[in-house]
Amino acid sequence: MKPFSRIISGTMTWGSWGSHFSTKKMRALIEEATSLGISTFDHADIYGGYTTEKEFGIAFKESGIPRENVQFITKCGIQMPCEERPLPVKHYDYSASHIRMSVENSLLKLQTDYIDLLLLHRPSPLIDGAIVAEEFQKLQKEGKVKQLGVSNFTSSQMQLLQKEVSINWNQLECSLTYEIPMFDGTLDHMKYQNIGAMAWSPLGSYFKENSIQKQRIQKVIVPLCNKYNCSEDQLLLAWLICNPSKIYPVVGTTSVKRMKKSIEAIDIKIDIIDWFLLLEASMGKPLP
Repeated sequence: MKPFSRIISGTMTWGSWGSHFSTKKMRALIEEATSLGISTFDHADIYGGYTTEKEFGIAFKESGIPRENVQFITKCGIQMPCEERPLPVKHYDYSASHIRMSVENSLLKLQTDYIDLLLLHRPSPLIDGAIVAEEFQKLQKEGKVKQLGVSNFTSSQMQLLQKEVSINWNQLECSLTYEIPMFDGTLDHMKYQNIGAMAWSPLGSYFKENSIQKQRIQKVIVPLCNKYNCSEDQLLLAWLICNPSKIYPVVGTTSVKRMKKSIEAIDIKIDIIDWFLLLEASMGKPLP
């Protein structure tokens, strides 16, 4: 299996949850992303109310890009009430039948024979690791899923699941404005157990709200952008990538320009003093 691209393209807002791209526009974005070196696309069955995978699959098929040149990540487990699935309550389901159904649906919608990485989308109090392990092993033996991972799992939740099955990745929230996994033992556990790290929302809340936290960061980051000859979003990514856990950012942009800038951020090497200046600005206080 080819390695995932260092920048992963998140598809959550490509469809009805955001840009409402036509097949033509989605195909063009797929082609542009791959031409830049982004070969890994992150999905979840629920995106677009269970519609975005299908739209992506049609667009990818039309692109003519060889399937072996890219990697598909998708997630299962969340049962979300919506038009496509009129359920009485949002809940998490990791029964063998639901995992099987989700994978089969994703394969059909993405028009592919296999999923490179299947993630359990959210931890459930009712998850049974033995059931997950047995069903994953069947899917892996059938060639339908290459690797298994989790998303948003804590260290203890990963440890419990690891008693039954190997975990290859954890996709979690991590950024300059949400640095908790760097201090609560989550990334430490993952590095120790050789569990790869992916970060959703890698730019954090910086561009989403004009908070006091943002104002503190802005005072530090703007001069540093001049020093490193880069933009604020690039420096935020470079700050995250600097962590020795080798975090793979899942970038949700639908802009080709921002995709290119994200790739360029990989080569920005932040001095240790500047890294901690940004951290202190985010935290609003010196380290203990």
